[in-house]
Amino acid sequence: MPRELITLACTECKSRNYVSTKNKKGQPTGRLELRKFCAKCGKHIMHREQK
Repeated sequence: MPRELITLACTECKSRNYVSTKNKKGQPTGRLELRKFCAKCGKHIMHREQK
């Protein structure tokens, strides 16, 4: 499959909040970072891809 499942974790509280997919061929080798809402922190924070 050209896409793989990844887990996004909050950079502040380290809770794993989101599951998304990532294109293996189109993305660079770095980790994906998205600004998402963290329910535990109660605000929008950067979420980083976890292995």
